[in-house]
Amino acid sequence: MSEIVHVPFHGDDVPLVDVKGQPRVVLKPALESIGVDYWTQVEKLRSRSWATTSQSPVVAEDGKTRDMVICDVRTFLMLLATIDERRVGKDVAPKLIAYQAEVADAIEAYWTNGGAINPRATRDQLNEIAETARRQMDVLRLMPGLVDARWLEAKAREVAARALGEEPEQDPATRLLTVGDYLGDQGMAATAARKLAPTFGKRLKAAYVRRHGEIPRTAPRFIDGAQRDVAVYTEADRDLFDAVWSEIGGA
Repeated sequence: MSEIVHVPFHGDDVPLVDVKGQPRVVLKPALESIGVDYWTQVEKLRSRSWATTSQSPVVAEDGKTRDMVICDVRTFLMLLATIDERRVGKDVAPKLIAYQAEVADAIEAYWTNGGAINPRATRDQLNEIAETARRQMDVLRLMPGLVDARWLEAKAREVAARALGEEPEQDPATRLLTVGDYLGDQGMAATAARKLAPTFGKRLKAAYVRRHGEIPRTAPRFIDGAQRDVAVYTEADRDLFDAVWSEIGGA
């Protein structure tokens, strides 16, 4: 059996219990504190593939032990991001809106900048991020001569910026550009882009060779869950992409 402890969160307290060394949110008091219907949200969670809930005997603040629905922190944060701000109490709505805006900012930073750092991160959390960046840099130091130098420089900038919570500073002319990135920018669906990519890539490679007199270097990228070597281009080559697109992609 676990006793409830309270952890500060956006000016409020979130009730947590320890389950085998992992924090779990006690849903009933947590949801009632923001003025939403407990059972409605529990049923929603039970129908979501990303949600993990369970029941656990918990010693409540009145000293009685009850079986209560709990969830991991990830599930609780996802749930908060999906709650309609119009269904919470007026005193809670501003905090929920602020939290959801912060979630949106974090998601944008994750996809566009390669990562996001919580401005309230503790020193231990920041040290862990820095240690991860150090290990990644150690790997990059082994790669000169094995992959395209432009890719290596761009990757090192990304790692450093992520560790500092900043956006990578890159010269637009050296910013990497792949066939997949370009086709995505044109609004193509993933399935259609994968179908077109081989033909697009062959024509682009031929155009690159005609201009530079050499084949493009390659670098590893994760595609469809697997790491593959792909040709490396930069924004300086975008006009070649545009030319190929006008020939076959935009037709």
